[in-house]
Amino acid sequence: MLLWILIITASVILDQVTKLIVVNTMEYGQSIVLIKKIFSFQYIHNYGAAWGMFSDHRWVFMVITSLALIAMPIILYRYRKLHFLFGLSLSLFIGGAIGNMIDRIFLGYVVDFLQFTFIDFPIFNVADICVVFGAIIMMIYVIFFDKELFVDKKQTLQTAEEVKIADDGTNQENVDNGNG
Repeated sequence: MLLWILIITASVILDQVTKLIVVNTMEYGQSIVLIKKIFSFQYIHNYGAAWGMFSDHRWVFMVITSLALIAMPIILYRYRKLHFLFGLSLSLFIGGAIGNMIDRIFLGYVVDFLQFTFIDFPIFNVADICVVFGAIIMMIYVIFFDKELFVDKKQTLQTAEEVKIADDGTNQENVDNGNG
């Protein structure tokens, strides 16, 4: 559990420190090209989600994030002994959610500054990276490591019932054979 707390803490600190650097060294709207026509820093305020969607409904993100920040640590603790990728994924989700929630609570918007200029992609931040990598890691975990998730639950229950019936029948026959 300590590892997950450290990952969450490191994610939040890295996110908040990078945002603080941007806010203190760049003018709002300023763009600094790092790799021409590929990647740049552009300081913006994001009042919504990706591409500023739902910017008039900040409360929706606050409610959803609050619920997630209640549920995800409980899930992380409850299933802390599952595969490393499961814990890493949830830790990154939690760290990213906290990082952006801090901005929404104290600033009223999220500070974004990382921009891929070669595609139409929303400007993002370290918290967003944590959430995306958390999602990718969770998909890898679910697809390659959690074999139970894709097991047909009805088939499993039916097979378990057939085994129980067979055991009950075998036990009954053994009892009859023993008395006879």
